Amino acid sequence: MAISVFDLFSVGIGPSSSHTVGPMRAAGIFAHRLKNEGLLHATAGLKAELFGSLGATGHGHGTPKAVLLGLTGHSPRTVDVETADDEVAAMRAAKQLSILGAHTIPFDPDTQLILHRRRSLPYHANGMTLCAYDAAGEVLLAKTYYSVGGGFVVDTDALDGEGAGGARIKPDDTVLRHPFRTGDELLRLSRETGLSISALMLDNEKAWRTEAEIRAGLLDIWQVMRACVQRGMSREGILPGGLKVRRRAAQSARQLRAEGDPVAHAMEWITLYAMAVNEENAAGGRVVTAPTNGAAGIIPAVLRYYLDFVAPPSLSPADQDDAVVRFLLAAGGIGMLFKENASISGAEVGCQGEVGSACSMAAGGLAEILGGSPEQVENAAEIGMEHNLGLTCDPVGGLVQIPCIERNGMAAVKAVTAARMAMRGDGRHHVSLDKVIKTMKETGADMKVKYKETARGGLAVNVIEC
Repeated sequence: MAISVFDLFSVGIGPSSSHTVGPMRAAGIFAHRLKNEGLLHATAGLKAELFGSLGATGHGHGTPKAVLLGLTGHSPRTVDVETADDEVAAMRAAKQLSILGAHTIPFDPDTQLILHRRRSLPYHANGMTLCAYDAAGEVLLAKTYYSVGGGFVVDTDALDGEGAGGARIKPDDTVLRHPFRTGDELLRLSRETGLSISALMLDNEKAWRTEAEIRAGLLDIWQVMRACVQRGMSREGILPGGLKVRRRAAQSARQLRAEGDPVAHAMEWITLYAMAVNEENAAGGRVVTAPTNGAAGIIPAVLRYYLDFVAPPSLSPADQDDAVVRFLLAAGGIGMLFKENASISGAEVGCQGEVGSACSMAAGGLAEILGGSPEQVENAAEIGMEHNLGLTCDPVGGLVQIPCIERNGMAAVKAVTAARMAMRGDGRHHVSLDKVIKTMKETGADMKVKYKETARGGLAVNVIEC
């Protein structure tokens, strides 16, 4: 299946790519389908149902809010994160919903937006159904959608087979210049073409965009990431959701600046960068899925670490931009392997699929811009994932706060270590990236459901909510 790097890095809203971004997109798709099929103005009622992990932790992840915003026509990329809560509060108070801002119907979220905490749909843990009715109560349109991680949305029209055993996403038939599905194939192509991982990825991206558009788009992604780091390091207060988790990034930044000698504290800065992003994510701010919201801090933290502490001071702005582009292309190539052969969904394979994948991607991206060979890039990515195997998704209170914020900081440091270890070697190693991805998928399949973003196991039940 052809996947673009812009599918893995997309601008969205916190706190979750699978529970916020995906459901908002799905609701928007449904609303536009009503319009396109001429059913919008015949719609008199609507019901939304959330299943599996969406139902179990949807309140903590802002899923009902996302569905309402999507139905009114908002997209994750452009929705105003400062006014979204007020807009949803007004809908709840009025018990009305304006579909695409063009057709208003009575709608009570308390009874018509239902979260099933212990019911699941067959294809994926993140399932949702939307149904529109006419004035006589007859069904006008009913659709089932799956939010499969990283903001990706699949509806039943895009599935082959029936049920979890046989269903799979229909492949994108875009023809790539260098198609690959495994790490071994990626390395073989690099050897045959003499291209680096990032250069090979750039060639593939040209199937969708010009080189100028690719570079501009990736630099725009980086600007959103940088802005998110800066906001996170400047804002203070208590994160929403009831746990009363205190923002720490701004205070930590002040302390580190006061201590001076930033190079001596480089690892603390990288931890801080990652936590700043995930505090913003937990607050429902603007973030980049990388490859998910729950792991959004790792890649920007590692890339900023390179620019702040590793890149030569003489590096020109143009060369800095080139490093950013190459980092994101190489990281995207690694992420595609996880998306294609395993999962980046915490509800499907646990946090190893989110933080683990992001750590692997960041490690590979850093090795690329440190001058690593394709084999060293693959080795860095393998190390990054290998030491996140078995990581469970057990958010306290169903919120993307504990342990998620600190976990991003730890994984960012681990990504740097993985890249440095790989750069000390020659790329030869015993465990391939393909094998560790296969192991991650099998580990996720064996993992109990209570450890996969349901908030029914691990820290979620052993930490007292207060």
